[in-house]
Amino acid sequence: MRENVIETQDLTVYYGKHRGILDVNLTIEKGEVFGFLGPNGAGKTTTQRVLLDVFPPTTGKATVFGLDCQKDGVEIRQHIGYLPGELALYSNMKASDFFKMYEFLRGENGTKDYWQELADRLDLDTSRKISQFSRGNKQKVGVVAAFMSKADLLILDEPTGGLDPLVQQTVLEIVREVKADGRTIFFSSHILSEIKAVCDRVGIIRDGQLVATQRVEDMFAQRMNRMTLIFEGMPPAGIFKMDGVTELERADKSITLEVRENLPGVLSTAAQHNVMDIETHNISLEEIFLTYYSKDNGGSHV
Repeated sequence: MRENVIETQDLTVYYGKHRGILDVNLTIEKGEVFGFLGPNGAGKTTTQRVLLDVFPPTTGKATVFGLDCQKDGVEIRQHIGYLPGELALYSNMKASDFFKMYEFLRGENGTKDYWQELADRLDLDTSRKISQFSRGNKQKVGVVAAFMSKADLLILDEPTGGLDPLVQQTVLEIVREVKADGRTIFFSSHILSEIKAVCDRVGIIRDGQLVATQRVEDMFAQRMNRMTLIFEGMPPAGIFKMDGVTELERADKSITLEVRENLPGVLSTAAQHNVMDIETHNISLEEIFLTYYSKDNGGSHV
């Protein structure tokens, strides 16, 4: 049986009358990279802040390493590396001084001088003041600070934001190294390609509610077929009205369908109406995501 590093039970947060998250139930195993996927404002950062004891939940419970996030927050944070979505850095410090200070504060929980290796890999000039850095270089500072202590758990909020493509790939390589080391990463992002590249499982959050949790390979397996059927003569309307099938377009003896289930029924019906040809269309990552995120989904994939 695998050890759970993070668990939440019916986690709910309200900001006054405004709901942040509602009844979020997560289980994240030791040694996995768990992707937390959703657009800005969906509840990703709120969930992370409860785990870090930045503020308490309105109702529900969260534990990290089996410890209560609100009762044992100080002890938990000693074993976490965190990259927030909105960085607040000491602008007048040199990057090298910032890392040395952070290394000192981590004490025995830190890994001496590892920050230098990370900075070199990210091509970060640590002799300069943080105030002189571009947005991308400030993000590199945040990445180094999160990874430098080799923490048991890393909570990363949009870790590649503002970075150029080559540096993004380096960050993803470091994530894979953390996983290979048996440590755990909570990887919050809205970039599907990154989730696919490094994550074992993914949770999709919409309007503060968790609408799906599954393995990445299952999520990114083609969940629907999009096809154009070309007929000898245009069939009557409504012949493809069946569960899991949506008619997208009719034009010049052709019908374009989106098929999530009942493919045998579609093909059988098409054959009865003199289908002449079938064209299939590739489905993008974004379209797969939208099958979960559409307003009429109702969270049916949970």
